[in-house]
Amino acid sequence: MKKIIYTNLAPKPIGPYNQAVYYKNDYEATLYTSGQIAIDPATGELKIENLKDETHLVMKHLESLLQQVNMTFEHVLKTTIFLNNMNDFGTVNEVYGSYFNEATAPARETVEVANLPKYVNVEISLIAKNDI
Repeated sequence: MKKIIYTNLAPKPIGPYNQAVYYKNDYEATLYTSGQIAIDPATGELKIENLKDETHLVMKHLESLLQQVNMTFEHVLKTTIFLNNMNDFGTVNEVYGSYFNEATAPARETVEVANLPKYVNVEISLIAKNDI
């Protein structure tokens, strides 16, 4: 069963997509999130003045989506991080790492791209799974 996931604690989509899609069968449940960027969901304003704060906000958006389906960061299997400048890797990695147990951290790739939506510095998506 496919279910669209939405929360007011993450930004509204800025295109023809959903915040996340949840797929559940008799054995497992999987959450696929769209890339999250640092938009304050209450105001719609970008929060990109400080890279650490920007990354924390992105992670909080992802956390709120996980919570909608009773998951945590421990359920995350895979993440993708997009940076507009690979020189920001250390700062983003430090903040990102604070949300995971290093021993059980998910698989991940981090790539530099020419531009991101609304010209933010970082965008992160994830895939999480839970046995039923």
